[in-house]
Amino acid sequence: MNRRRMIACAGAMALALALPPVEAQQPAAPDAVILITIDGARHEEVFGGLDLDILKSTLKKDQRVEDSPTYQRYWAATADERRRKVMPFFWRLVTEQGSIAGNPSLDSHVRLSNRRLFSYPGYAEILLGQAFDAEITSNDPVRNPHETVLERLRRDLKLTPAQVATVASWDVFNAIAEHTEGATTINAGYEPLPLAGDSVTMLNDLQTLAKAPWNDARLDVFTFRLAQAYLEQKRPRVLYLSFNDTDSWAHEGRYDRLLDAYAATDRWLEQLWTWLQSQPDYAGRTHLLITTDHGRGHLADGWRHHGEKYPEAERTWMAFVTPKMARRGEWRGGPALSTNQVAATLASWVGVDWNVDHPQAGKPIR
Repeated sequence: MNRRRMIACAGAMALALALPPVEAQQPAAPDAVILITIDGARHEEVFGGLDLDILKSTLKKDQRVEDSPTYQRYWAATADERRRKVMPFFWRLVTEQGSIAGNPSLDSHVRLSNRRLFSYPGYAEILLGQAFDAEITSNDPVRNPHETVLERLRRDLKLTPAQVATVASWDVFNAIAEHTEGATTINAGYEPLPLAGDSVTMLNDLQTLAKAPWNDARLDVFTFRLAQAYLEQKRPRVLYLSFNDTDSWAHEGRYDRLLDAYAATDRWLEQLWTWLQSQPDYAGRTHLLITTDHGRGHLADGWRHHGEKYPEAERTWMAFVTPKMARRGEWRGGPALSTNQVAATLASWVGVDWNVDHPQAGKPIR
């Protein structure tokens, strides 16, 4: 070996000894999807906040609307200001990090394809990608007649049942969320969540002590806290989080509590998003789709109700927070979207083609 080559080899060896060892590159964490539904959430409140005519219709005849605590808390001069008073974080999120469709005043439309216009058919349309009006005819807890997108994601992504979870307030989700019992993890209604920890034990106890005025669903605060615990302990790749209070307070005729329910949901969304961004296995790789199962009647005498007698309940909305979409803010114009596109959209975000064996289902939203 000549002197020049000996000097070069010695220099290379010295440099190699001086550098820290190269660590083996860790594989990137896989993407995760989170579906969130807010039951019976009218586009009027989502895009316009407090509806003054409805609030007036719920007050005593001699009560001035300006004296109402609900008016004082949520009223503002414009629709944009009012909706941000009710859901400030949600509107920051969908304008800065995502987008939202379904505001008719901007010629953006999202509609149901099922004609039942109540909860089980709406949730089935979300999870199956099409309407099955002849098979799903009530809110009875009858097992879903078809494989849901949650089950399909579990199968195609080779996940365990624990990695695909539904946490829901309404107890009927034990039947809605899966066709094959036990294919995924479901916690719904007043069921205890079998996780370790004193805080989870306390939540399991409290949800049965602090029961809602209705019988078929627990209060959303327990659903959110249990979902939060499940995320922290089990780290699912697919989570479906379903809130119910907005629908139940509307049926009760409590417009004040309805708006409070939106505001509470907004705070939980902020806590969820903040936590996700603090976790290396979720930050930057988690896709959120937020929507509703149906709308409601438009006017002061119809806002409490939905179903076939209220055709305006077909109008819904859809929000997207995902690295897969560059669009920001409110959708304007363009073709109408349908709730039957949710399943294919969720699947597409993690590389699964829902339409390959569901050709009649709605196509992914790009």
